[in-house]
Amino acid sequence: MKNLFLSAAIVLGGLTSFASTAPITNTIVKTIVVSDEYTEIKLEELPAPIAEALKKAYPTAVITKAYKNEKSEYKLDVTVGDKVGNLFANADGSWIKK
Repeated sequence: MKNLFLSAAIVLGGLTSFASTAPITNTIVKTIVVSDEYTEIKLEELPAPIAEALKKAYPTAVITKAYKNEKSEYKLDVTVGDKVGNLFANADGSWIKK
């Protein structure tokens, strides 16, 4: 009788150890960064048409930094009042939406 209880306990104990294993989950996270390579330029190197277009569109704007990429597109860090943002323009002063 002791052997029957002992064997039942061993069998039930063995089954519960298989049931309690945690599932293994693999999470794969892919990060894709798309960016144009802009290099910082001096504010004096900014083409005049861009500065004129900025004065027309945003008379109180102040350019804090300017960048240029290989396509001759310009990125401007601009402050207007208490707002800070980026503007993108071509060398001829036309604005680009990005």
